[in-house]
Amino acid sequence: MVRLELDQVVMRRMKEEDIEMVKALIKEGCEGTENRLILHILTRPLCLFILAVFSSILRCLVHSFILALAIPVFLLIVFLKITMPRSTGVLGSSRPSWDYVGSSYRGTQNETLENPYCRISGKTPVTKKQRRKVGSKNKEMSTEKITPEREQAAGQVWLAESDGEILGCIFRESETRAGISRICRLVISCWYRKDGLGRLLVQSLEQKERDMGAHRVYAHVPYPSKVGEAFFRKVGYQPLGEGTSEENEEEMTRETPERGFLGYPLTKVFYKDL
Repeated sequence: MVRLELDQVVMRRMKEEDIEMVKALIKEGCEGTENRLILHILTRPLCLFILAVFSSILRCLVHSFILALAIPVFLLIVFLKITMPRSTGVLGSSRPSWDYVGSSYRGTQNETLENPYCRISGKTPVTKKQRRKVGSKNKEMSTEKITPEREQAAGQVWLAESDGEILGCIFRESETRAGISRICRLVISCWYRKDGLGRLLVQSLEQKERDMGAHRVYAHVPYPSKVGEAFFRKVGYQPLGEGTSEENEEEMTRETPERGFLGYPLTKVFYKDL
């Protein structure tokens, strides 16, 4: 496999014709995350205690010990499968689901992030027509009316593209507090996770946010994701709550992780001062 040349990566806003490709990328990149979250919740002490109580009650009604153990667990898994997507949405986001159409870029010229590798190498990335999978069909453009208010509230999706192929994406929520930005999802194609593409996306978006006046960026990482935690630590983020400054304690009351069944956290909050 040819190594990715980072100076040939174009980082641009998602357009409406990119939505299906982005959804497929997210499905691939986050495979198994929901199951790991469910396992995380099922193994919490309080949850285990509640399951044990229900199993004991069922043991009086069902003559099979195995069924008495399995039925509560099965019902809880079904409940979490149904409710978890609604509570987490795009992981780390409080919205029920991401507004892909509203966050699509509609300008005539691509809005891009600066690629520092281009400045170093002196090369200019070549923009090619996006590749389509065999058998894929172009969906008709949405006829929904997109108001400036909806576009502002929808946030932004930035894509990393090279040679006409979408390699990764990063989601930035709409600004709710002055000077504060929030990353709620970073997804890189499995073929390019060791090439520095995630770091490039995060740092390029940070630079843009810094130029726009932001002084702090938050990143919400799925709770059982050790890889995600290690990545954000490497790029200079630290978990919210580390340190004892008064400012940090105040921020903990404003920026809280998403919570699921029994109030257990589903995400960890990381931050970086720009």
